[in-house]
This record gives sequence, C-alpha cells and structure tokens, in this order.
Amino acid sequence: QVQLVESGGGLVQAGGSLRLSCAASGSIARLNAMGWYRQAPGKQREFIARITSGGSPNYADSVKGRFTISRDNAKNTVYLQMSSLKPEDTALYYCNADLFEYYPGTYRTQNYWGQGTQVTVSS
Repeated sequence: QVQLVESGGGLVQAGGSLRLSCAASGSIARLNAMGWYRQAPGKQREFIARITSGGSPNYADSVKGRFTISRDNAKNTVYLQMSSLKPEDTALYYCNADLFEYYPGTYRTQNYWGQGTQVTVSS
C-alpha cells in the first residue's frame, strides 16, 4: 500500500502565501509524475500543477505566475508554493501521484490520491 499525506493548508488573507506539502510513503518502487488538484464546493476537481520525475512542471492557466510546484525525490515529497492567493483559490487541495508499486515478485503502475488539505482565502 501507498499513502499520500498532504499538509500545509490553512486560512490566509487575500494576497498571502501558503506552502503545501505531500509526502508519499509505502511500497514505492518508483515515483513518477506528481501533481496537485483542487475542488471547491459545488465544483468539479480541477488540475492545478504537475511535475515529472525529472522536475519539469506544468500549470493550469489560472495559477501560472502565482503557484510553483517542486519536488524532493529523496524525500518522496512534492510541494506547492502558493503566492498572491485569491478568494477563488479557496478549495480542498489534493495531491496525486503516478508510481510503480511493489507487489510480490513484481511491480505495477498505480495512481494514488491524498485525502486533501483545506485552503481558505479570505477577502
């Protein structure tokens, strides 16, 4: 089994910053791309940012220039630095990971989600 645990969410005023972290643990043979998504009340989950195992990022247009995704492969952790936060950034933020998971005698490609961390931006 693999677990993704997010942290760093909270309440912040508009214009402020937060840094989210997501640590992966368990029977991981190799972590591939990792990413962040968010879901606001009454809305569908949306893509925010993703980073490859080699460190190449891509972003949703709504967060370009304000959010930065990074990762520490030694710690199996991905980060999301969020700046210039807006009330519309308020959502539950989820971590996602593509990985190879160990199974007896082999490994398999899997995709995992974290439980989410709440970000609330007040105006």
